[in-house]
Amino acid sequence: MALMSLKKKRRVQVIALAAVALIVSSGLIGYAMRDGINFFRSPSQVMAEPPQPGEVFRIGGLVEEGTLVRGAGSEIRFSVTDGGATVPVVFSGVLPDLFEENQGMVGTGRYVDGVFQASEILAKHDETYMPKEVVDALKEQGVYQEPES
Repeated sequence: MALMSLKKKRRVQVIALAAVALIVSSGLIGYAMRDGINFFRSPSQVMAEPPQPGEVFRIGGLVEEGTLVRGAGSEIRFSVTDGGATVPVVFSGVLPDLFEENQGMVGTGRYVDGVFQASEILAKHDETYMPKEVVDALKEQGVYQEPES
């Protein structure tokens, strides 16, 4: 009988060790990915619930007409809108070739003092492409127009 209880004891130890290993590995994976996960928000969501100052996220919508201003050096300012709200954006760098007013864009960065400080800007890459999240946000605001084929 002592032999049976030893087998059961070993089995319980192995299961407990496997559970601890699973928990630790899940925690390490989550910790490693914490900076790599960028949540998408529309301008309306940003204005309704402003994110934390240090939080990196993606914003998308249409570049509002008449807001694109190229400053001194490589600084560019514009506003992104989803029809319901508008968020000012500042970006230092080179914009994609297809970036222009009234076109879809997605930017990655931080929202600081009422301005989205973009570290990366992506633009549509052909005549009909727009990121799904941007299309969904524009449809939600009732301003989405199907591209002409």
